[in-house]
Amino acid sequence: MESWNLILFVCEAILYFALMTTLLHLRHRIGLGVFLTALGVMHFVETYLAAVFYVSLPFGVVSPGSSVFFAGKLMMILMLYIQEDASTVRQPIYGLFLGNLVTLAIAQLLVLHQTVEPAPGQAADMGFLSDMGLLMLWGTTLLYIDALGIILLYERLGRFMPRWTILRFTVSGVLVLSFDQLGFYALLNHLYDAPLSVFLGGWKAKMAAAALYSCLFAAYQTAFRGNGALHSRRPIKDVFSDLTFRERYEDLLARTGRDVLTGVYDRSRMEIEVPRLVREALRFGSPISLAIVDVDHFKSINDRFGHLSGDELLREIANALQGGIGDADHLFRYGGEEFVVLFADAGYDEAMERGRRLCALLASGIRNPAGEAVTISLGVAAAPEDGGSFNALLAEADERLYRAKNAGRNRVVGRPDVSNT
Repeated sequence: MESWNLILFVCEAILYFALMTTLLHLRHRIGLGVFLTALGVMHFVETYLAAVFYVSLPFGVVSPGSSVFFAGKLMMILMLYIQEDASTVRQPIYGLFLGNLVTLAIAQLLVLHQTVEPAPGQAADMGFLSDMGLLMLWGTTLLYIDALGIILLYERLGRFMPRWTILRFTVSGVLVLSFDQLGFYALLNHLYDAPLSVFLGGWKAKMAAAALYSCLFAAYQTAFRGNGALHSRRPIKDVFSDLTFRERYEDLLARTGRDVLTGVYDRSRMEIEVPRLVREALRFGSPISLAIVDVDHFKSINDRFGHLSGDELLREIANALQGGIGDADHLFRYGGEEFVVLFADAGYDEAMERGRRLCALLASGIRNPAGEAVTISLGVAAAPEDGGSFNALLAEADERLYRAKNAGRNRVVGRPDVSNT
């Protein structure tokens, strides 16, 4: 009986691999969705088999649901990553994760029903349905961790064996499946008092499955050599960012709070970022300064040349300011023709000097449609001398900007007891 079960075990693994690999190989013809759907539809059956369906093999009592189909799914996720990239493979990872959570929620609602028997002896096993919910939740969590882990481990191993693709595939599968078996057995033992032999038998079966799938993967790569990006050298943090959608978050964050006209950060972003940066600078004793920039006589530019020309000029000014500040500095559009510059790691004297350079840069490089020089005025304040908060610095800088405009514009004004230009 054990030998017959072993033959079936191998046949199931080969059939699963052959079917899924065919769908993966034809993904550009029939669509990746076919492969992803086929990958996901079996999860409930896998969980059911892992809970109740066990057979005897020469190396112990095992469940095909766990050792063949779940292990195969994990290896298929890794194969999809190898053939495609992290942004593609995250689709089944998160699809399975969210789909299984929905299944779990529905299962918990189902157990609230008052059921009837459609025929004698056909009552629903509500206790099993409740247990399945917990198994699904735990299995889904493990699958998510396993899927991320096997890809990151595969990439990490690439630092030491960049061209040993099959070995990386095998080692990644062995280590992650070992972790998975330990995690899933812990819940089986909690729910059903599963003996240690179930853990050992399942672990041996998963190791056998990892070896078998690795051999099949090697055969596939030999038959279709060069199919896929086999020797990725991307940094682990980049792969992790793709897998966890972090690059989408960072891109969204970078675009959120942008001024539509000029492309620099807007006032709402300033009111979020600058108070935090000022607090951090004060906490660590780092110098930080702030300047309010006003474009001189900008209203007359709109009146003389029209608002479209004024908008175009404002974009030029914003680009010049952005190019004139340091990499660690921050530029925000405050409103109208006013901007705020946060000078990072700059005390009062340094901020005044940077402000003078911006004045000279604008006066020499920007012209209005009539060819006349465009100038700016700045009011500068530095922490902690001029204030211990963003609002205090902004108020002080605004008052000094007012003085700069009254003094004739095209200048930088700081503290009254210091010479200004």
